[in-house]
Amino acid sequence: MTRLCPYEDLNAEQREQLLGIEVLPEQLPFSGDIACALYSLPAQCQPGIRGFALLIDERPVAFMLLKRHPLLAHWADAGSATLHALQVHRQVQGQGLGKTCLRLLAQDIHHYWPDVSQLMLSVSPDNTSALAFYLSQGWSERGEAYRGERRLVLPLTPLQAKPAA
Repeated sequence: MTRLCPYEDLNAEQREQLLGIEVLPEQLPFSGDIACALYSLPAQCQPGIRGFALLIDERPVAFMLLKRHPLLAHWADAGSATLHALQVHRQVQGQGLGKTCLRLLAQDIHHYWPDVSQLMLSVSPDNTSALAFYLSQGWSERGEAYRGERRLVLPLTPLQAKPAA
């Protein structure tokens, strides 16, 4: 079974297993490592940042961070959530798990942040494989984020994002 799980819902064993996620050496300059990603999470839950792990049979195989107001990146549009540090463990790369992360995130985001209408991210133009991956998943390029990085946007459909009640 594959599911997306908020970091705070992981048990102690899953959090320990999460530390074993490694990306390929050439991906490190772009995504960082799992220690850097986890360091970004505050000790107490905050309304502007969340970590998510992709679990297969209850074992973490991927991780990503999501930020929104008040921690929204300066280059992001209001009403957005920004995606950071998407990391798929090197031993399972190439199996469609990055696609699964993005699909589940788009489906589940309204459970956590009902007012988010789109996802955004920045990607280095030198990271050609990531740029091609996101564009193939329906993201569109919307200019520069900062320092030459490309700003990508994925609008959420009404079925994906529900308005706040």
